[in-house]
Amino acid sequence: MPSCRTLASMGFTGVLSPRIGELQFLNVLSLPGNKITGGIPEQIGNLSSLTSLDLEDNLLVGPIPASLGQLSKLQILILSQNNLNGTIPDTVARISSLTDIRLAYNKLSGSIPGSLFQVARYNFSGNNLTCGANFLHPCSSSISYQGSSHGSKVGIVLGTVVGAIGILIIGAVFIVCNGRRKSHLREVFVDVSGEDDRRIAFGQLKRFAWRELQLATDSFSEKNVLGQGGFGKVYKGALPDGTKIAVKRLTDYESPGGEAAFLREVELISVAVHRNLLRLIGFCTTQTERLLVYPFMQNLSVAYRLREFKPGEPILDWSARKRVAIGTARGLEYLHEHCNPKIIHRDVKAANVLLDEDFEPVVGDFGLAKLVDVQKTSVTTQVRGTMGHIAPEYLSTGKSSERTDVFGYGIMLLELVTGQRAIDFSRLEEEDDVLLLDHVKKLQREGQLGAIVDRNLSSNYDGQEVEMMIQIALLCTQASPEDRPSMSEVVRMLEGEGLAERWEEWQQVEVTRRQDYERMQQRFDWGEDSIFNQEAIELSAGR
Repeated sequence: MPSCRTLASMGFTGVLSPRIGELQFLNVLSLPGNKITGGIPEQIGNLSSLTSLDLEDNLLVGPIPASLGQLSKLQILILSQNNLNGTIPDTVARISSLTDIRLAYNKLSGSIPGSLFQVARYNFSGNNLTCGANFLHPCSSSISYQGSSHGSKVGIVLGTVVGAIGILIIGAVFIVCNGRRKSHLREVFVDVSGEDDRRIAFGQLKRFAWRELQLATDSFSEKNVLGQGGFGKVYKGALPDGTKIAVKRLTDYESPGGEAAFLREVELISVAVHRNLLRLIGFCTTQTERLLVYPFMQNLSVAYRLREFKPGEPILDWSARKRVAIGTARGLEYLHEHCNPKIIHRDVKAANVLLDEDFEPVVGDFGLAKLVDVQKTSVTTQVRGTMGHIAPEYLSTGKSSERTDVFGYGIMLLELVTGQRAIDFSRLEEEDDVLLLDHVKKLQREGQLGAIVDRNLSSNYDGQEVEMMIQIALLCTQASPEDRPSMSEVVRMLEGEGLAERWEEWQQVEVTRRQDYERMQQRFDWGEDSIFNQEAIELSAGR
């Protein structure tokens, strides 16, 4: 079964719907570090297969539902850093399988059921509960939360996908664990002593000592975090000569070949040199750490300039967005067609395209999917990517190709045109499509070009160029990978060659698909989650 990481710290908003209780085969629900509001529905007690529930560091309110006591297989319960109130239900203490319970830093009060102090790992700190200096038991256990590095992979839920959008009203994906869960707390790092201050000739790369990067990032201070993705956190740093750097601290890497295997992959990344690719300038390895060093991009990412810019900062104008489109396409074309072996990115999106001092695009994070799976072959079965950007065949089979990147690139083009996220559950409020791809397809069919374009652009764009970019995006995001263009074809279409013919063919196919769908809907009286929307369903299914 394909694997992925949980969706921690993705900025998802919304509430948990009571219909969550319908996912009775769900094993793991892990959504820490998001912005989920509202209460925890009582129906969560219907998840009879659940072994792990992690909703830490959200904005949840209300009581802890007593129905949690019905989860007889639950081993891990983490609800820390929310605004939950009331008492700890006695029913929770009856879960004999619990090995880890964390309810710290809420607004809980009253007594703690005595049996919960027998759980191997617990933390009730930061509440008004019966623990601590004036009570019999401490508020937290003395056992470390460093997870095991063993265990089987986390698999994507491919069942019960038809109702996934209706069940979750948050931008999140459910994860199923096969067997024991791997490395539950992925943000816990072991501090290591500085490695040998040695330098080796390794192409154009510098091998940094651990101590150098520790000093450059102020001991990897949280205030220096630039972002966090599926491969780890990125820290801003400065070398003694004043050079600004970005340090990616890899997590979830697996390297049975040890340092030699890691270095082979780093070398492959280092020789991929193109004006539209982020240049790797160095690395660091220790027994427990893998770090990559890049130049710092002062204009941050395209995603930041589209959606997260601060008041007073300039928007990304239409001419800059066109440069991003063509530059990113050329960078991906180079990875696919001019690297030996070819490099498949596996997570193409606006957040992974950075902007240099001249607002020229550079593609980052390429090669990392292979880097953290160095024991795999060139076709890895570990799904790496971001929901909404992942091609349906990659999600369902775990097999990626150049056309997987083409799909992600098409979604990125839609991000450039609309300024919106690939998945936006706030559109549910307007009874609209959650997936950006479906949303744009609908508006395109209705001829509502003005409703598609980012409002931040006002009227400062070329309508024909917008239409061309949307057409290319839709060609890139066709359900069948064989129907998608290659990145070299995309470059030519952006330059004005060959688009008209392919677009006419696409329209004919879409008309046929639409007619087939309408006939099937009339025959079976199916709802919107039908075969026609299978692509959307797969993309919405569960990191």
